[in-house]
Amino acid sequence: MSGDGEEDLSAFVALHGAALRASGVPALYWESLCRKLRGEVFDAGDYFGIMQVEEVDEEEEGDEEMEEELKKKPNPGNEPCFKVIVTNENGLQASNPNSVFLIDHAWTYRVEHARQQLLHVPGLLHRMTNLMGIDFHGEIPDEGSIEQVLQEMWKYNQTYQLSQGTAEEKVPVWYIMDEFGSRIQHSDQPSFATAPLFYMPQQIAYTVLWPLRDLETGDEVTRDYAYGEMDRLIRKCVLLPWVPTEVLDVSCFTPEPSDEYYQAILAENKEKLPVVINPPVYEKDKVFKVFTDIQQVLHNLTHPRFVFTDNEGEADILYNFSHFKDYRKLSEERPEVMLNQFPCENLLTVKDCLASISRRAGGPDGPRWLPRTFNLQTELPQFISYFQQRDRRGEDNHWICKPWNLARSLDTHITNSLNNIIRHRESSPKVVCKYIENPVLFHREDVGMVKFDIRYVVLLRSIKPLKLYIYDVFWLRFSNRAFSLDDLDDYEKHFTVMNYAPGVTLKQVHCEEFIPLFEKQYPEYPWATVQANICKAFAELFQVASAKPAPLGICDYPSSRAIYAVDLMLKWDTSRDGKRIMQPQILEVNFNPDCDRACKYHPTFFNDVFSTLFLDETDNCHVTCIV
Repeated sequence: MSGDGEEDLSAFVALHGAALRASGVPALYWESLCRKLRGEVFDAGDYFGIMQVEEVDEEEEGDEEMEEELKKKPNPGNEPCFKVIVTNENGLQASNPNSVFLIDHAWTYRVEHARQQLLHVPGLLHRMTNLMGIDFHGEIPDEGSIEQVLQEMWKYNQTYQLSQGTAEEKVPVWYIMDEFGSRIQHSDQPSFATAPLFYMPQQIAYTVLWPLRDLETGDEVTRDYAYGEMDRLIRKCVLLPWVPTEVLDVSCFTPEPSDEYYQAILAENKEKLPVVINPPVYEKDKVFKVFTDIQQVLHNLTHPRFVFTDNEGEADILYNFSHFKDYRKLSEERPEVMLNQFPCENLLTVKDCLASISRRAGGPDGPRWLPRTFNLQTELPQFISYFQQRDRRGEDNHWICKPWNLARSLDTHITNSLNNIIRHRESSPKVVCKYIENPVLFHREDVGMVKFDIRYVVLLRSIKPLKLYIYDVFWLRFSNRAFSLDDLDDYEKHFTVMNYAPGVTLKQVHCEEFIPLFEKQYPEYPWATVQANICKAFAELFQVASAKPAPLGICDYPSSRAIYAVDLMLKWDTSRDGKRIMQPQILEVNFNPDCDRACKYHPTFFNDVFSTLFLDETDNCHVTCIV
């Protein structure tokens, strides 16, 4: 290898070595891969061919072995059936450093843009229908063909995620390999492996293909669609989009995870629990020094008993935006310092943990105030069983897939397609929650009956005893289009978070204005009763969240205080005595919420919060004690 080549290779490895190692691409192929990427060499055509396989007519007396073999092949998509074979007359040797190939991507997109791209990108719909074996004869994209592609694409989709960038840029990217890559079939004993590689110099992703053994002319190129899954049941579930099967024999009961599960979360979060301390006692008229990096606090806290300091070491109160980790050190060295978070509060604020701890409050389906939720990483078979049972009973099967820990509805998808949900598990850790198909709607004069959600600010003063308040003002968010259970990718119909979407109207109604409008629309449901049920749900949630010692519950640390924003919706339900009721549905609990609107319309907001949490003075504060 020339000196230049060696330099090129070392630069290539410096940029891509970590990704190649993580994907298991053998180092033997790196030099050739580097050369092919730099020269954009797509030489798979010299070694492989796509072969169309005729479906065997069952009535014809044919080669029975061939027929059995074909039945086993989970060909993505509809007829006709294709496979990829080695056509090179010398076959292919795994030990040859050049036996590595690039596969181009036919379509790269984010799920929320898929429909628009199929509609507007010239030739895209035509190419996708061809690749997926869907009939499409027109020139102009039609809804039927687009719908079919959106359903079928989950048999072809692959995914990767960028590790750097903003939250928006880290949302998983999905792609469909070109006709060659998409026609490589599945096998439990694959002859090849594939992995996506984001090639930095061109800012383009390719798929890398390499052999797992020597192949002769005519041998089939296959890959394992459930690569890395060893558990037989999980493999069966992961392969379900290509090999339809029922898992109704699996119980859909999801008990609370083991204690070890919570210990593992604590270790992963690198949180150190505090030592036991006595609750600190302060002088009656003490003025507290506050150290904070939150602008809204710096600009709005004007209470005379709090002053700001830039010196963290002299602060009485640490009010930080980011998560605090080393409670042990703080409890040993400065037990009297109060702070705005609790050890193990992620049990509330991370969606899979919220679902786990909430099971303490309800039967097998969880409490009535939480939509039925499954962790796709650990409860996939139970979810599929539940989905298939509902399907059999003809019950609604709309679900919402959410990442464990992203806010603002990022990478959140509504679907009634089981294949779609199963494949979403590959992108980032997700929960799947029953989508509320019968929400209580609000009449907007300009639009009609829309979805809305409600945000309450909840103040947690202590765990033992449990002292919980709500702020008396709540916030409302509305969808911009009339609700119906269709157009599931229409953001403005199904979502209410509008203040981050560019060019989208944000409808604002103050709670004092909302209550009389709501009561006029629903005269049999006075808001005081609705809010009492909401508070009851909050109380139950915090009771179960603190029922067990840390790390199985929120840690009882006497110097901790916190505010959370709880987002919820109301859905129509039937009470045990057959009455139609509005049932609160807790959607998520947010740590350190954005209090911009609170401060704008209620300048005393942080004075009330600090007075309640740090002074135990609630007179003249806009808060109500609920526990």
